[in-house]
Amino acid sequence: MKAVILEDETLIAKELQNKIQTVANDITIVEVLPSLKTAKKWFMQNAEPDLIFMDIQLSDGVSFELFDIYKLNCPIIFTTAYDEYALKAFKVNGVDYLLKPVDEDELKKAIEKCRSIVESKSAAPIDIQQLVKNLKQGNTTSLYKEKFIVSVRNNWIPVNTNDIACFMRENLNYLFTFNGDKYILDFTTLEEVEELLDPKKFYRANRQYIIHIDAIQSVKPHENAKLTVSLKAPLKFEVDISREKAPTFKKWFDR
Repeated sequence: MKAVILEDETLIAKELQNKIQTVANDITIVEVLPSLKTAKKWFMQNAEPDLIFMDIQLSDGVSFELFDIYKLNCPIIFTTAYDEYALKAFKVNGVDYLLKPVDEDELKKAIEKCRSIVESKSAAPIDIQQLVKNLKQGNTTSLYKEKFIVSVRNNWIPVNTNDIACFMRENLNYLFTFNGDKYILDFTTLEEVEELLDPKKFYRANRQYIIHIDAIQSVKPHENAKLTVSLKAPLKFEVDISREKAPTFKKWFDR
């Protein structure tokens, strides 16, 4: 199969290429398109590939704009740093998405899903235009949790999600408010918590922390490409971001 990658981060695009070759070495990447402008020109001059790996948030726009210009019939695997909940609609309709950094097992499953569409020579079972319209209208906002119930001296207390600065995993899971209040969470893992949060506001920094974008005081880059995020007072936590996650964090933070 011939495939195209639409991704504006060079390192992420290269990493994705390597993982594709690992899990599906019969796929040939015919082009890596680093911007929306480049993609518009490429699709105007070239035949549609068998498969597209498509980032959503690009440096010069949103990749959904391509669907306003071209009718793309091939399967599309969307890759995203933080829009995973809004994109659940795509999974139901047979086109997959991958959350960055891309997991090889998930990549393999997504490719096999698309391969069956290509080999059967059937159209992808998805109405892209309708899904894009639904996303723009914000039909998925109800997926996010509005408050968390915590126990304080045998009483249940509601904490609004907008008041939460970060979630932290130690021996137990905790949430911290912007005021510095600390509560124990009745969740087994941070993965469970992450599924309930708006990914535009909250970022899974590492295994220990999920942080709110408004809780960030500063970000310090290091020579090894890692980052250290300092949270605002009264918390003043320092949260490490790995080299692999640094590009996606930057894109999430700088918008």
